[in-house]
Amino acid sequence: MSIRLPQEGKVIEVVNGSLKIPNEPIVAYIEGDGIGREVIPAAIKVVDKAVETAYKGKRRIVWWKLLAGKEALQKVGKLLPEETVKGIAEVKVALKGPMETPIGTGHRSINVALRKMFDLYANIRPIKYYGVPTVYPYADKVDLIIFRENTEDVYAGIEWEAYSREAQKLREFLKNEFGIEIREDSGITLKPISKFATQRIVRKAIKWAIEKGRKRVTIMHKGNVMKFTEGAFRNWAFEVAEKEFSEYVSIGKPEEGKILVDDKIADNMLQQIILRPWEYDIIVTPNLNGDYLSDAAAALVGGVGMAAGINVGDYIAIAEPVHGTAPDIAGKGIANPSAAILSAALLLEYLGWVEAAELIRASLRKTIEKGKVTPDLARGEKALSTEEFIQEVIKEIEGE
Repeated sequence: MSIRLPQEGKVIEVVNGSLKIPNEPIVAYIEGDGIGREVIPAAIKVVDKAVETAYKGKRRIVWWKLLAGKEALQKVGKLLPEETVKGIAEVKVALKGPMETPIGTGHRSINVALRKMFDLYANIRPIKYYGVPTVYPYADKVDLIIFRENTEDVYAGIEWEAYSREAQKLREFLKNEFGIEIREDSGITLKPISKFATQRIVRKAIKWAIEKGRKRVTIMHKGNVMKFTEGAFRNWAFEVAEKEFSEYVSIGKPEEGKILVDDKIADNMLQQIILRPWEYDIIVTPNLNGDYLSDAAAALVGGVGMAAGINVGDYIAIAEPVHGTAPDIAGKGIANPSAAILSAALLLEYLGWVEAAELIRASLRKTIEKGKVTPDLARGEKALSTEEFIQEVIKEIEGE
């Protein structure tokens, strides 16, 4: 099945193991469901203005709309059309809105499906304060980057429904072979964590720390209980740090001029980011822990409405806000586009367009600090619509 690329722009290429970024790259976007249809177009407007301003018109993004989710189901009869998958594979970068995942049904998450299809093993979620009113007293000290392993753990989707034939066979096997008894009314999930997947996410996190001048990489795990999965995650993480990055890191204790690589038990880590957030920098976690941690950390700086994310493999990246589809406010023009804007800034940074990314972040913060916010952030100020908010951000980008 062929795909039709935009007539303008050029496709990003892989040359000698690195991405070659043209001045007018084609970037795919998927609006998604619910408020995705509002916040993704809003983010695109902000990105376009930032790129134009930062590079004086010498660079621009050629946006290419692809379908997934409810819109795709309505128009082509599939939640995730083949054209969309092939399109992302061709252009290598995409900005995606939130998509609904039905609970307790046979439908798998499109978000998880895309990550698995393209082996986007690193889910990178920066958590930083942008001036949002919050009851948390140390919000301005939060500057974390969470590297969540994206392909394994319980999110691998290896599970069987209670009372199913498959669950019965597995229960019988475990009883007969290992003497392990599981109640017959139990759903069963397998939790795979491999040395390969662990070490590549840790490798990417340490490289990020080196390139960005970060000071600490903390491995979050529950290895005191799950010794052969999350305990192994910790041990394999230390192994790759010591073997491949000994010039740059110190293991377990601070050393002048080196990045500290240490570990924290998961429940303690959740406490530490609240009590002493300034002590932490990059946190690397298995899949499920990373989901919990990133949402909890986002609450410190104003909630998931401010939480950006990008899923990265070796050559393909899909940026997406952390929040969901918010169907209760969809179509009302009041959704907060900040997470989508910050996710788009991450995508720009991935392209190497750091100047435009930083311009977006600075302008977003100035806008919020002036009290020009959407209803979810308003504390006595007059709330702005989604469109009014992005126009204020654009004014800051233009320096008005």
